[in-house]
Amino acid sequence: MTQPTRSTGEAHAQSSPRESYGLHAGVLGPLETLAQSVSAMAPSTSPSLTIPLVFALAGNATWFVYLLATCATLLVGFCVSRFARLSASPGSLYTYAAETLPPAFGVITAWGLLLAYIATGASVAGGALYYTGLITQQFFHWSPPALVTLTAVCAVSGLIAWRDVKLSAELMLWIEVVSVSLILIVLAVLVFRYGFQFDLDQFRLKGVSIAALGPALVLSMFSFVGFEAATTLGGEAREPLKTIPRAVLQCAMLAGVFFMLCAYSEVLGFRGQPSQLSDSTSPLHLLAAKAGIAPLGIAIDFGAAVSMFACVLACATAAARVLMKMAHGKLLPAMLERTNSRHGTPGAAIAVSAGLMLTLTAGLALRGVAGSDMYDWLGSLSVFGFLTAYALVAVALPFARRALGQHSHWVAGVSVLTAVVMILIVIFDLRSATDATHARIPWIYLAYIAAGLGWYFARHKRTVPLRS
Repeated sequence: MTQPTRSTGEAHAQSSPRESYGLHAGVLGPLETLAQSVSAMAPSTSPSLTIPLVFALAGNATWFVYLLATCATLLVGFCVSRFARLSASPGSLYTYAAETLPPAFGVITAWGLLLAYIATGASVAGGALYYTGLITQQFFHWSPPALVTLTAVCAVSGLIAWRDVKLSAELMLWIEVVSVSLILIVLAVLVFRYGFQFDLDQFRLKGVSIAALGPALVLSMFSFVGFEAATTLGGEAREPLKTIPRAVLQCAMLAGVFFMLCAYSEVLGFRGQPSQLSDSTSPLHLLAAKAGIAPLGIAIDFGAAVSMFACVLACATAAARVLMKMAHGKLLPAMLERTNSRHGTPGAAIAVSAGLMLTLTAGLALRGVAGSDMYDWLGSLSVFGFLTAYALVAVALPFARRALGQHSHWVAGVSVLTAVVMILIVIFDLRSATDATHARIPWIYLAYIAAGLGWYFARHKRTVPLRS
């Protein structure tokens, strides 16, 4: 009797076992794996900081812009989840691209993804600074020094990330559950108090400028970036070839629905208010007061600050694993490969990740930059890193599947569409610069990538002897 044959994907999964790299394998369940992606996105911060910025450009089309962003994110999620079914590695998207594309493209993916996580963590550290000042001013008419707040946020995040990945995942999960629940309660009470209303102006996109939708789409994408962060836990997730792809797609879909609901409700809730949504420093606080539950507004502000701390923690966790994988790939010094035998975490890489976040934000704080501007500027920088990694992974997917004998014209078509959408978003971003600071960000990113490539070629030349 002949034995049943295995599929190519199963053969690949069994022939390429998960590499632990000294990390504690299989310690994270499905919910904890999902928490890594959710926290890296920090969904409870977007209704307070990002949606008002999108509204300033898109107006009544804010919900529609988030629909477009959700579709773009699901395209990326499809490509990432397909790769995540084939391999599990702490290198995340870097590993996917590096194992398929020519070396230079793997290097670009690595440096782009590293910057993305570091800049996102620094961005939300700035957001935490902003909300800490908002809350302490409200209650104590005093704010702690910026450097003290930033140091505390980055240092405590790094300490928890080093201490126990399971503890940090569980902490991030509960922080986001509580924060998102408070927001949903406020929106539900508004509906209960004023009744369910169809805002025809929003559905008809009344007064919307088509030219503004591109820049608005770029801003809305920042709400989603980091949704793939579960892939950095390939060495620690239980049944990673199942739980990680599921976490990536679940995160994209749930976040999309949440953001669209918040965008629609906030625009509707500000109808008839003396101030505009785009001018509000704490829109959910105002809506909670309108619903007659003002204390929840204060709780949401506090939850947003804590959620940003959770995002810093998630980004430190993700960036450290990318650093560790880059060190294994000889892109960085070998000291970043080391993991703590007791905690199973890459201590040196975590210290570097948290230290870089603190350096970025502290440097801006010393120049008098406000926390809200840190959130804006560093978030804009991080988007370039994510879009680069997303596009290259989409390009790599058809080649990886062909190498495994799993070529599909449908998958290849989705991959091409995803790469094109990412390129279009970059073009929109380049055209949307409204001031000198934002206009310089793309050039800073290109200089950074060029430096990363230069570092790679210099190390490669030293370690690989030239042929005679």
